[in-house]
Order: sequence, then C-alpha cells, then structure tokens
Amino acid sequence: MKIIVTGSLGNISLPLTQQLVAGGHEVTVVSSNADKQVTIENLGATAAIGSMADAAFLTGTFKGADAVYVMIPLSFTEPDIGAYMRHTAQNYVTAIKSAGVKRVVLLSGWAADLVKDENIEHLFDGLHTSITIMRPAAFYTNFYQSIDLIKGKGFIGKYLTLRYSGIWSLLTGKTGLLMGNYGGDDRIVFVSPKDIAEAVAEELVLFPNEKTIRYVGSQEMTCNEAAGIIGAAIGKPWLKWIRLSDKDMLQGLKMAKVPEKLAETLIEMGAAMHSGKTLQNFHKANPKMGKIKLADFAKEFAVVYHQK
Repeated sequence: MKIIVTGSLGNISLPLTQQLVAGGHEVTVVSSNADKQVTIENLGATAAIGSMADAAFLTGTFKGADAVYVMIPLSFTEPDIGAYMRHTAQNYVTAIKSAGVKRVVLLSGWAADLVKDENIEHLFDGLHTSITIMRPAAFYTNFYQSIDLIKGKGFIGKYLTLRYSGIWSLLTGKTGLLMGNYGGDDRIVFVSPKDIAEAVAEELVLFPNEKTIRYVGSQEMTCNEAAGIIGAAIGKPWLKWIRLSDKDMLQGLKMAKVPEKLAETLIEMGAAMHSGKTLQNFHKANPKMGKIKLADFAKEFAVVYHQK
C-alpha cells in the first residue's frame, strides 16, 4: 500500500514509519523540516517537505495514496488554539477530498470529546471515506519534558512545564513534586507512543465501512503510582504528584505566559481527567492494552535523565 504519514519523525510517526516500511509498504513522511529529509530517506521512506498550512501541498502529497495518517501537533504559541486546530483540520479535509483518499486514520486524544477546542473530530464527518479516530491516553514521553525541573538544574522554587496530550506539571527539584489540576490518587491511563504506532499501523490497512473510534492505552494507575515508578528509576523514590485547584493551575499557566485560550483548554483537559470522565470512556470502549509498561519506559527515561 502507498501510505502517507504526517507528524515528521515524532514520537509516534518515527516508529510508525519504521513498522510500515518493514511491512513492505510505500511510505511518504510529511515534514516541515527540510533537515529531516535524509533521515527519512535512510528509513526507506520518501520525504515530502512542506507545511500543513498549505492545503495545495497536502493535496499533491496525498494524491495516489491508499491511506493517510493525520495528526495536528499541539502549539504553545498560537493565540487561538481552537482556530489553529480547526484550520489545520480543514486543510486535511480539503486535501483528502481533492486527492480522493479512501482510508484515513486521525490522531485525536482520550479527552477530545470532553474539551471544546480540542475536538476537531467532527470536522472529518463529511468525508466519504473510511475513517478511524485514534484516542490515545497520556503519553509516557511527556515525562521527558520534566527532566531539568526534576533535577532542579539552575532553577529556584517552582516552575511550570507543559506536556502534550494534556499532561503538565509543576515541579521542585529539591522536594521532587509533580503537580497539576489532576494528580494524587486520580486514576489515569498512560500509553507508549510505540503502542500507539502499532495500533495506527494495524488500522491503516483496514477499511471499515463506518467511522470507528479506537482508544489506546498501555497501563492504568494513579498519578502517584506513576510518579513513584519514574522516581524509583532515577533514584528519587519519594517523587509525588500533587493536585492543584483549577484556579491555581490557571494562574500558573498565565504566569508562564501560555496563551489564554490554550491555558483554558489545558485546564479543561486536566479537569476531565480529574473527574474520571476520560477513564470512564476508556473503560466503556474496553480496548486491549499495549505491550509496553511504564516500568519499561522508566528505564529509558532514567538513561536520558542521567545523561543530562
């Protein structure tokens, strides 16, 4: 099959590309970074260098494809996150229609149907094509963004770091705290991007007649249990995940100069996870869990952590 992969060589798109190429598919990877072209080609794929903001570029890239995997990276600079996501989604829809693509796999999130500005799934409803919505839970790899803060390197007091898929934390390197407007004993499903890539690869070669939704997770646990696994791997077994109020979290986001609409969206996502609604929807879907557990990822995390 001829398959288009968006997302450059990100946490999902890289292992997805590797798996598809190994499976004998003809793969084209879309990237806005020309420096990635050689790396993409070395994987055995074709590079399409251009922007998701360019519907004509996407149309040309999608033409002749049997299936496409589309994702919209979360932007921390766009003043209106909702408008950005809707515009990008519409570019994808235009390209899919114009190119006549018959199979689409869209990356969403497990809180997407509960958060107003993140839910762009309905924008794809008008497509006369086979489509699957992927709703992965909280990424393991989001912990990487917390390394410097956990170490307390050059930081005084508490600092805010934002993490993709709705995970964010306020940490103190001295006491070892993870904080957000969900945490503590809140139960969360975490997921390895490699498990997501495997699920996407499975879906790309299927052609269901109706729109389908697939949740993806690797392991369910409380936030404090997750913090304990990460902490034990890096020699900080006391690491805890403390829950802040929505008000305090919003104030922290504003102090970090996060655009107002994005801050509000992140608070909604965290509140949905704290409420248990995301977990309830996940359980209702009853998906098969992935292979990679947090303890497996924690070993990789520890290597990177100690190298910095």
